[in-house]
Amino acid sequence: MKTLYLLRHAKSSWSFDELSDQERPLNDRGRDDAPVMGQALAKRRICPDLVVSSPAVRAMSTAVLVAREMKYPHDKIIVEPGIYGADVDDLLAIIHGLPDTAGSVLLVGHNPTITETASALSPSVINEMPTAAVVCLHFACSQWAEVDKANAEFYFFDSPKNVD
Repeated sequence: MKTLYLLRHAKSSWSFDELSDQERPLNDRGRDDAPVMGQALAKRRICPDLVVSSPAVRAMSTAVLVAREMKYPHDKIIVEPGIYGADVDDLLAIIHGLPDTAGSVLLVGHNPTITETASALSPSVINEMPTAAVVCLHFACSQWAEVDKANAEFYFFDSPKNVD
């Protein structure tokens, strides 16, 4: 059994014209929502074996804030450059290449790809993941390379609006 948590980064700021897209930070709402989502995961007794994040500042900040609430060491977060700018096929390749020693993985990424990937893997319809939303899927397989919609089970969808 493999468990995948797909998390869209929290709300980012557009206030800094001089920053590149990768450098954009979280805004106030994002800094509030990320810990709320981490607390919601912790209430479910979730602490993934591995946290993997896009290198973008807003994604890494989300990963760190969520991880802190789950008691996952922030220095163990893996930065995966391929998540930034990925399409669904790219993200699936990253998922399929995850280490099989990890039974559960939290992957922090960007829209539209994170929603499209959740939709591509989930047997349930996932139309749109708002900022800081998380989808949990279980897969009846022992290797990440075998993760597919055909062996997937939708477990839950949470967003800051339904966990407050």
